[in-house]
Amino acid sequence: MTVREITGTPKTAALYSRALLGAITGKKGTQLPDLELVMRNVKIDRAHLAAYNRICGFNQRETLPVTYPFVLAFPLHMEIITDAAFPFAAMGLVHIQNSIRQHRPVAASETLTIQVKPANLRPHDKGLQFDILTTLTSGDEVVWESVSTMLRRQGGGESAVKAERPAKTAAAPATPAVQWVVPADTGRRYGAASGDRNPIHMYAFTAKLFGFPRAIAHGMWTKARCLAALDGRLPDAYSVDVQFKLPVLLPARIGFRSDQQKDGGYTFSISDVKSGKPHLSGTIKV
Repeated sequence: MTVREITGTPKTAALYSRALLGAITGKKGTQLPDLELVMRNVKIDRAHLAAYNRICGFNQRETLPVTYPFVLAFPLHMEIITDAAFPFAAMGLVHIQNSIRQHRPVAASETLTIQVKPANLRPHDKGLQFDILTTLTSGDEVVWESVSTMLRRQGGGESAVKAERPAKTAAAPATPAVQWVVPADTGRRYGAASGDRNPIHMYAFTAKLFGFPRAIAHGMWTKARCLAALDGRLPDAYSVDVQFKLPVLLPARIGFRSDQQKDGGYTFSISDVKSGKPHLSGTIKV
């Protein structure tokens, strides 16, 4: 495996330019690169953390929200999927599932190391899927891990191989308990806080270039918003898995529902208030 040390946070604006170029020129390949990116001595920018907490609904405190390390790692994700050795164009990849395991709360004062690598290329009934594995360490201690499952659509899927579907999360009741109004600028505000300025999230006219009638909310914003709604009810260590379903077209009115399970975990979901169609379903295990 090639291990590449990253000495400074990659600039996502430049990486999106590279991603757009890859979409224009085309990329072909059949294997993921055997590559790991490592960024050491990562320190938390308190102003950045506060801005992230505001857009996602988390309380301001001295520990990181469970989804915040994803934002720290996102530039490394982009660095990998725009690498010359990566077989697929970055534009058009779809984030379909995300799992996070927090081993303990991470203090905003800690100095961290982030490791990111692609893995597990496999069939999906709509094409191919693969994982981006992320590990956060403090000293020699693993404090946080994530698996982001990405879909690369292909016509007809893998006809010769039975497609592997992501494990289904438990279905939450259809009737939402809370309604949220999601403004039209949510994608731009979250993009400013997260660095994820994919055109599909920014404006209606940029989203239309990629087949969406309006800008759509980031999947990781919807996950973060759900967990912010459960803030104060979750233990120090837990895992949270979500599947991203239909996109949230902005502006939107969405319904949130959560239900505690007998083992202390939760199921939760987001759906469209008018149609009841699902946007996200998730489970928390303690």
